Amino acid sequence: MNVGDKIETESSSWNFAGDVPENFIEHARKSIPLYREGHKLISDYSDFFVKDNSVCYEIGVSTGELISQLAKKNKNKKNITWIGIDSEEKMTEFASKYTENISNINIINQDCVNFDYEPSDIIISYYCIQFIYPKYRQLLFNRIYKSLNWGGAFFLFEKVRGPDARFQDIATCWYNEWKESNGFSPSQILNKTKSLKGILEPFSTQGNLDLLRQAGFKDISTIMKFSCFEGFLAIK
Repeated sequence: MNVGDKIETESSSWNFAGDVPENFIEHARKSIPLYREGHKLISDYSDFFVKDNSVCYEIGVSTGELISQLAKKNKNKKNITWIGIDSEEKMTEFASKYTENISNINIINQDCVNFDYEPSDIIISYYCIQFIYPKYRQLLFNRIYKSLNWGGAFFLFEKVRGPDARFQDIATCWYNEWKESNGFSPSQILNKTKSLKGILEPFSTQGNLDLLRQAGFKDISTIMKFSCFEGFLAIK
């Protein structure tokens, strides 16, 4: 099945391998509202949290586009370590090449749920945790909270479900029309939906807040919201 941008997949089998890495940036920008603006927002907010000697993580580093922007934004700070984690080997290969000229970025091919995090000042998940099986998410949130230094930041950007069926129906209809306006055909939109069955499992705003609070976060704010896409900032 073709889902646009030269990406082929099958029903209930979406992943980030194969030909996805080479076409991911264009596909993501056409599929996620305010995709680049979200990158800019996190980069600007990082000024408040990245200090000399900081360790910073991006969970689901994908192509390395965001972590590169963050490293360049904070290049005048001393001894910063940027670590990008992704479980898909093809993505980490792509990200390693994308970031090869930035010496303080390390790309690691590993499962973020079981990763041994160092004490850190920033952890970012940009539309990643929605692809992790729900039964593992609280464990990951707990690890993130434990890793962060006091005053450290967790940036969580996710597609979110509506608070009830009516709002969900409205958001779904709008989102399909929005993707069509970006050049995806109706068949490509339907194919993408089929490919994500059982793979993409977004929670509602409240569901994400519950996970954050259960992990220990008390200071949480929405910093970006566009229909069914939301960015949270949680500070330890």
